[in-house]
Amino acid sequence: MTAGSFPGTGTDEGRLRVPGGPGFDARGLLDVLGVAAVVVDAAGRIVLWSPQAEDLFGYRADEALGRYVARLIVGEEHRTDAVRLFGEVLRGGTTWAGTFPVRHKDGSTREVEFRNMRLTDDLGDLYALGIAADRSAVARVETELALSDRLVSQSPIGLAVLDTELRYALVNPALERFNGVPAALHLGRLPSEVLTGVDAAPLEAAARQVLETGRPLLGLRAMGTTPSDPGGGEHAWAVSFYRLETAADRVLGVAAWVTDVTERHRADAEADRSRRRLALIADASARVGTTLEVERTAAELASVVVPALADVAAVDVLDSVLSLRAPDSPGRGPALFRALAVKAGHETEALPAADPPGSVAAYGADRLVTRCVRTGRPVLVARVGPADLPRIARGPEAARQLARAGVHSYLAVPLIARGEVLGALDLKRDRHHPLPFDADDVLLAVELAARAAVGIDNARWYQSARNAAVTLQRSLLPGPPPVRPGLETAVRYQPAQASHEVGGDWYDVIALPGDRTALVVGDVMGSGIDAAATMGGLRTATRAFADLDLSPAQVLRHLDRITVAPEHSIATCLFAVHDPGRERCRIANAGHLPPVRLPADGPAELVGVGTGVPLGVGGGAFRTTRVPFRRGDRLVLYTDGLIETRDAPIDERLALLVRLVEETRGLSLEESCDRLLRRLRRPGAPDDVALLIARSTG
Repeated sequence: MTAGSFPGTGTDEGRLRVPGGPGFDARGLLDVLGVAAVVVDAAGRIVLWSPQAEDLFGYRADEALGRYVARLIVGEEHRTDAVRLFGEVLRGGTTWAGTFPVRHKDGSTREVEFRNMRLTDDLGDLYALGIAADRSAVARVETELALSDRLVSQSPIGLAVLDTELRYALVNPALERFNGVPAALHLGRLPSEVLTGVDAAPLEAAARQVLETGRPLLGLRAMGTTPSDPGGGEHAWAVSFYRLETAADRVLGVAAWVTDVTERHRADAEADRSRRRLALIADASARVGTTLEVERTAAELASVVVPALADVAAVDVLDSVLSLRAPDSPGRGPALFRALAVKAGHETEALPAADPPGSVAAYGADRLVTRCVRTGRPVLVARVGPADLPRIARGPEAARQLARAGVHSYLAVPLIARGEVLGALDLKRDRHHPLPFDADDVLLAVELAARAAVGIDNARWYQSARNAAVTLQRSLLPGPPPVRPGLETAVRYQPAQASHEVGGDWYDVIALPGDRTALVVGDVMGSGIDAAATMGGLRTATRAFADLDLSPAQVLRHLDRITVAPEHSIATCLFAVHDPGRERCRIANAGHLPPVRLPADGPAELVGVGTGVPLGVGGGAFRTTRVPFRRGDRLVLYTDGLIETRDAPIDERLALLVRLVEETRGLSLEESCDRLLRRLRRPGAPDDVALLIARSTG
């Protein structure tokens, strides 16, 4: 037998392919172990010596072939045992494996792991094949394999190996627990076939990308449910992929590391939800109750909760609350609601199913919103069924609209301020918001409703007081101005906008003897009922003093004298007397803005009358100024609410007034009033306006 051949064979199939020979891939586990192959004939002579044997024992092939193996690599003290073991293998055909000390060429003794077996060729000759590896290398690999096996099997991280077709080839116990599926049912199947409660398509796509590119993908998030925790809700996992390759760069598949991050995900979600709740409360604090208007406050509340908390929101107040009367039947029977606001986050049939703002509806005791205001407690229907819709909707058609809109969860919370139930905040969720209302949502809605209820309560009391002041103010103002000889007049009064209190502005046209007419415009500082009452007293006193045929300055002195008292407010007043026979006006001013004169044959101008001090200051000197007032001339008297603003100097506004008066030339007095108010009065103006325009008819 020649070195490198089995005896009696001459074909390639009969050749023993040594490491490094054709068709042999030495880049594997055997190469890592440095496994040596030695073949010995029945006489104990070496007939095959692999390159790894050269590395293991130190002898080249030409030094080893043909020599007795026991004399070459076995020390004298161990030869008897070596010969005995060799004979047992050849004679008995047994396989022997174990560790045996051998002698290296350098004279050292090394422990070598052997596996010996008998070989027979086609002629019946016997040989012994020895597979050998350094014991320390074997021990190192054994340790590494055992460690790897323990790491995989005992790791709390889920580990899996997917083959090149992305089918499971290995699953560790941790991943088996995560998925709730036995490891045996994973093998050979795709992730999408195993993870039925998870959208596995993105995971498979990511694994395929890693398989093709070799670039790892780390920390992918997967969400879903598993058979291991059917009632535990949604779970979350962090999944990382990297490609597995051999030392020869052959791709084996993809390894996956899976970490259960459900608790962290839920904690993050709860923290995020808490942040959003706090942000919503802060938003409500900034946006709800910005004005003292009931409807506006209700609309602000609805805008805050949609779509952050609900898909549809309605704010309904008990009609008795707005009218400041006690409920008709507290604690029982139907409730009469006035709809203030309704808001939807998207186009939905649930919006027209709600009561339109401004409408009044009576709902029976079986209605959930009625129960909410009667008990003063939230009413939650987490999952709305067909039997719940009639108790939620205003009627059968509205119930059908809610069903078509996909309303699946309902919440009503009372609007309570200062211990009184004002109404209810009505919230619905449809298919755009798939999660039902829960206990946290109830707490948030109660907090938002409580904040808004205070604003609504303040607004309703303010509006009641304001309505009383407006009523008093209008009752104290004169009716349509009287027709006077040689004079045409037009008047306007506009109270402050709804978010501001009514002031004490007034005008008057007073008939005097000798075809003369007194024209009066005044403004009591302050607002509310007190200002309106003071205005009424001043207007009455002005009429009384005017009847005494006093000069304008004398009238103002008398008014100033009666106004100087702790209980009275300070007021400004412009008092003019028109004398058609003399074609003039005599004017006195008590701290008021100057009138504008539009001559028939000249440009508009501010009338230069002395300003004087306001009424109520005391000790002021007033003087009368004579102003020409011929046929066709106009005189414009007004209060500061017409021109004063917070963002423009008073001089600019007065100049604008003069220009606009000039533009009214040719218009009727009524049209002139409307034009000036329209051009000068701004939305949300905080002050009253009294306007009087007079034209001399000759």
